[in-house]
Amino acid sequence: MTGAWENAVPEPGAQLPPLTVPVTRTLIVAGAIASRDYQDVHHDPELARAKGSPDVFMNILTTNGLVGRYITDHFGAAAVLRRVTIRLGVPNYPGDTMVLSGTVTEVDGDTVRIGVRGENRLGTHVTGTVTLTVVAPASSSGS
Repeated sequence: MTGAWENAVPEPGAQLPPLTVPVTRTLIVAGAIASRDYQDVHHDPELARAKGSPDVFMNILTTNGLVGRYITDHFGAAAVLRRVTIRLGVPNYPGDTMVLSGTVTEVDGDTVRIGVRGENRLGTHVTGTVTLTVVAPASSSGS
């Protein structure tokens, strides 16, 4: 996907279009495996229930990856993530839909800071800030 702002740096206050993420059992388990998080609450529904959760739930590393993807989807190849800080709220369970949204909060030269929020049916799953550098694409002179 080519980023919406691949050739321009947005102004503070600009809203990123939302990203809707269907939260499936496969996404939760695959994210846990990919991040080597073998905690049973991320892959075993019975053990998750025994620990007080109604089902398995998404781990923080999967959420962090989805937040990064959200930003790079919009900025494309021009984006270099410099810092991602997030805080989890309510869990993401199988069958949920998480909607990520973002607002540009600061622009300093080629550095952009974006406030990110992810909501599901239970409330706020994630809040955070992403700092990135928007690198101007190299131009070809045709010679």
